[in-house]
Amino acid sequence: MSLPSFPFAEQAQIIRSNQRDIFHLSSLREQTEAVLRAWLGTRWLSRWDKEIGLFVKLLYYGLTIGQATQTLGEEYTGIWMHSVQTDMQPSRHLRVALILLPTLPSYIAAKWGSALPQDSKLTSLLRRVPSFLEIVAEINLAIFYLRGTFYHLTKRILRTRYISAVPPNPNARPPSYSLLGVLLAVRLIHRLVVYLRSLRVEDEGPASAKGKRHADGTHETYVDDTTVSSMLGPYDPDSQPVIPAEEDERTILDVSSIPSAQRESRNCTLCLEERTSSCATECGHLFCWPCIIGWGREKAECPLCRQSLSITKLLPIYNL
Repeated sequence: MSLPSFPFAEQAQIIRSNQRDIFHLSSLREQTEAVLRAWLGTRWLSRWDKEIGLFVKLLYYGLTIGQATQTLGEEYTGIWMHSVQTDMQPSRHLRVALILLPTLPSYIAAKWGSALPQDSKLTSLLRRVPSFLEIVAEINLAIFYLRGTFYHLTKRILRTRYISAVPPNPNARPPSYSLLGVLLAVRLIHRLVVYLRSLRVEDEGPASAKGKRHADGTHETYVDDTTVSSMLGPYDPDSQPVIPAEEDERTILDVSSIPSAQRESRNCTLCLEERTSSCATECGHLFCWPCIIGWGREKAECPLCRQSLSITKLLPIYNL
């Protein structure tokens, strides 16, 4: 008598499981940020944004994969992780690798990339790591849509698949996602062509590149012949002294003559101090210029209304 075997999970189950995990991760992060914002303030939250994201992922996957149990998405779809090499449940070391490999490399690259000197070659290399990982993940996803195996790149490297506790329905044909794989392949080819064109433009010299800076979307915004990022420059808000509002040189107002009741409404919601070097976002909210610059480099959204935020479109205000 042969022992019963479980079938491999279908593509739809794996995709639905991943969507549920993303939803629960997002919900857990929002609740964590709400608690930390109430305790420590928005400015502290923006400073430690990367660490909070890493902590939430390690907590979620550590309490599920790390304990050899299902994630909420896997439990929802009735699938289990299964090691192809051992034909058993993933071992402890394999589970640790499944937790750390998808989270640590991108965090380390982002953290070191912002801490190292801006003009060093290592900084330039580290800044390319997230883009490289994104492209490799898209290639793996295209292969998954075409062949139906290994939704995540880490699981492909570690040879970990899913088995299903739900028997397949012999009267129903599983959906095909081959078209999505083809579309992803077309997108990757387009990105490759754009990248090769940008390299050719750089080889031809700055004279020919000057008129093509915005053609392929790979170059940043220029003011005359100067990049916006170079004008903004590196900025560490925690290393800067707090300037009293009375000493703000970037306003035409006599702050000391403003009634105290009105001055209370001039506080910046990021630093919780009276606003200095005031600037407005596209959505109309006011912040200190250093505060919103530091926030915008970490999160491209307004801290109050969550609308999209571009630091190149901030408007300095001199009379508020």
